[in-house]
Amino acid sequence: MSPNSGQTRLLIYSHDSFGLGHLRRCRAIAHSLVDNQQGLSVLILSGSPIIGSFDFRSSVDFVRIPGVVKLRTGGYTTLGLDIGIEDAMAIRETIIRNTAEVFNPNIFLVDKEPLGLRGEVGDTLEMLKAKGSRLVLGLRDVMDDPGKLTDEWERKMAIPALRDIYDDIWVYGLPEICNPLEGVGNIPKSVEDKLTYTGYLRRTSVPSVNPSSMSGTGIQEPFILVTPGGGGDGASLVDWVMRAYEHDPDIPHQAFIVFGPFMHIDQQSDFKTRAERIAKIHVATFDSNLENLVSRASAVVAMGGYNTFCEILSFDKPSLIVPRTVPRLEQYIRASRAQELGLVSMIVDDGSRDPNEMARAISELPTRPKPSEIHLPGLLDGLSTINGIVDQWLNSPQSIEPALRVVPGDG
Repeated sequence: MSPNSGQTRLLIYSHDSFGLGHLRRCRAIAHSLVDNQQGLSVLILSGSPIIGSFDFRSSVDFVRIPGVVKLRTGGYTTLGLDIGIEDAMAIRETIIRNTAEVFNPNIFLVDKEPLGLRGEVGDTLEMLKAKGSRLVLGLRDVMDDPGKLTDEWERKMAIPALRDIYDDIWVYGLPEICNPLEGVGNIPKSVEDKLTYTGYLRRTSVPSVNPSSMSGTGIQEPFILVTPGGGGDGASLVDWVMRAYEHDPDIPHQAFIVFGPFMHIDQQSDFKTRAERIAKIHVATFDSNLENLVSRASAVVAMGGYNTFCEILSFDKPSLIVPRTVPRLEQYIRASRAQELGLVSMIVDDGSRDPNEMARAISELPTRPKPSEIHLPGLLDGLSTINGIVDQWLNSPQSIEPALRVVPGDG
């Protein structure tokens, strides 16, 4: 690894065109590593417009790059700046490369997109590889339907990057639940040999300098937490839950609904008006420390994104997952497999949103089995596994113990 005057530096890239998933995953990894590794500094490159709303540990900081958002057509547009997308991407690429050149990281961790959004980290990867930085791609447990992912990665020239540029690929999950590359065409064995299944990323409840979103709502425990993650595509889940409480006022549990910061303001306004007429529902827009809410809830209703799934497992909550199925099948694939294993229950929104079905599912939820009743070795070992890998790299930069690697088919 390249020397940094005795310092150890990790650079994390999180493109964050929409939602909170990438940022929250990268933040959890950064905090765990600085707690474990004395003298480590972590810098996160992120396009999230609300990254400043989160607390960061000492030795962790961020660089905000101009935000972009994906359109339904598949293209992108700028978020905040009144400039063309090509100019925005050029600014992002320049900031990323210049930051990497000055920060000179020992390790560069790229979240999900092998070459970054529209290839924006390609030059930076080549530059850091020449300098001797360790290059790592981090993948969540489920990416998408294999056919769609094959087409996407062929279009983005991802496979050559996995084969020729990256040193390691971390999968934040277990092969017993999902192999994100299963069924993806043209994956060479040399790429499979780079895979390490870390286990899921355990979350903990920590004090926050920001007041809880529950403050002043009047809600008391026990309650069911309803979270559509970032909320940009979560209106259908919130509507279905509200329909259930409107239809059946005898549902025995209070519900606390956190809309998410990206839910459209008009949708939030409509839901707030409806909630005022439902005694057992309380609402909030956003909470940067959702872990505390999950830990206090008696059960969780969610769309089933990666981070929420980790929190459900970490805090051992009976959960009902209502996965989205467009534009990606990621949540549906994860929820289906987790339901097969008994970790969660699932219902699918077919468009009708039968209030009876949701009311029944919510009423039964707190008495359903907890995830801990299903024994999967290493299920929540993700952060400790990553800490161990980085420890070995820093103590013996030229090698990594083979025992830490788990390739598909090894169980």
